[in-house]
Amino acid sequence: MGNFKSPESKQAESSAGAIDSVSSSTESTTTASPPRRSFRSFIWDTDTHLKSPQERRLLLKLDFAILSIGCLGFFMKYLDQGNMSNAYVSGMQEALSMYGNEYTYATTAYTVAYAVMQIPSTLVIQRVRPSIWLAAMEVAWGVFTFAQAGTRNVSQLYAFRFLVGFFESSFFPSLLYLLGSWYTKTELAKRVAIFHMTAPLGTAFGGYLQAAVYKNLNWARGIEGWRWLYIVCGCMTVPVGLATFLFLPDTPYTTQVWYLSQEERDLAKERVLKAGKAPPVKITWGTFGRILGSWRWYAFVVGYVLYGSACGGNGYFGIWLKAEGFSVAERNVIPTGTSLITATCVVLWGFLSDYTGSRFAFVLIPLILGLLPNGILAVWPSSLALKEFAFLTIGVQLMTAVFYSWANEVCADDNEQRAVVISSMNGFQYAVAAWLPIVIFPQTMAPSFRYGFPGTFGLVIAAIISVIVIRLFILRDERRRKRLVTGESEGDGRV
Repeated sequence: MGNFKSPESKQAESSAGAIDSVSSSTESTTTASPPRRSFRSFIWDTDTHLKSPQERRLLLKLDFAILSIGCLGFFMKYLDQGNMSNAYVSGMQEALSMYGNEYTYATTAYTVAYAVMQIPSTLVIQRVRPSIWLAAMEVAWGVFTFAQAGTRNVSQLYAFRFLVGFFESSFFPSLLYLLGSWYTKTELAKRVAIFHMTAPLGTAFGGYLQAAVYKNLNWARGIEGWRWLYIVCGCMTVPVGLATFLFLPDTPYTTQVWYLSQEERDLAKERVLKAGKAPPVKITWGTFGRILGSWRWYAFVVGYVLYGSACGGNGYFGIWLKAEGFSVAERNVIPTGTSLITATCVVLWGFLSDYTGSRFAFVLIPLILGLLPNGILAVWPSSLALKEFAFLTIGVQLMTAVFYSWANEVCADDNEQRAVVISSMNGFQYAVAAWLPIVIFPQTMAPSFRYGFPGTFGLVIAAIISVIVIRLFILRDERRRKRLVTGESEGDGRV
């Protein structure tokens, strides 16, 4: 009786066996044949072939919105930031009698204001929608860029540069925070690189723009060519600020933008939670204690300050060309070669970092390559060709996108720490940049800057050491987490 089975039960067992067999076969096929990699996964996100159509569509919308607004805004920021250098070598020096260290002081006024607002800006956007805050800031800096066309003395120039720096300061750290809020590890560095690439492109375009303005508008309507540059730049900046209000999607937790459906907003939150990015929480005084009690804030800020300061020799190419007797057009156009090489390297390091999954390698390698051009300028050889080569290639060490992606990901488990670390990196670097050029790049030592270029060479070496130290801290934390997980597993086993 115990072994008797009815025909119905035999048929059920046979059907169940068939289903199990098909199921096993399906699982085996699935295991044996993972989704095929598409061509796009080799040139863009390495996990594109693993994403659903809905996720790919979401990323396409985000790329169009965030990268368009980010790149346009950052392009205008660097166009407006760099136009003083172009104006200086195109007649502003003579018009405002800037024959001492006035250029350095004007740069310092901008830098001080820029540094002051870095950390507050990323805290403000925890409470105010970034699209509103950044739009207002961008319109304001466009207005004061335009106002510089009316500068009549260096005191006015200092005031205008301070205000432009103050309003520009929110854009870069806030966009970095937003990029880190939406994108995962296989996606982030290349997008930050594309965003950051617009900085040297804006600088390059400023050179071409000033050359064209000087040639075609110098003394048009009685206005000098360098003043026209400020007018044109201001008129270009304000519309981008208005577009920021319309298209920037804020964060996955606060977005109200019109082009994302509720399903896409839910998917965005699911993606970042799965990637280990912590949701925002209320900021208290304890938040700052938690942030300052971690090695992450100190190590990343010190490392980035050393790296950023090591890039301080980038802005003196035009001054050297002027000292060598190059024409106004040549002084504006030739340095654009540096910007174009820099833009190429910024994107290259970002793509390679995402493709390989290594942030550390593509922070370290560019710094090592940067030893050559910085070393040439530190020695200051008699060869004009060698010095021109060094000025053209000095931007090879710019891997800012990878450095920020690294910090974004290491701090991903603490949203507020991530915001403060990112803004502190940029803010403290600019705080140092407010006084360091006065000490090592005084205009009276142009164009060889016997303190400046040897100083930046030493800073590259210090930056390399600091990056290695950050990596050692990360490895230590990984070992601790591994021991903790192993200990918990052993404890579960005993129970």
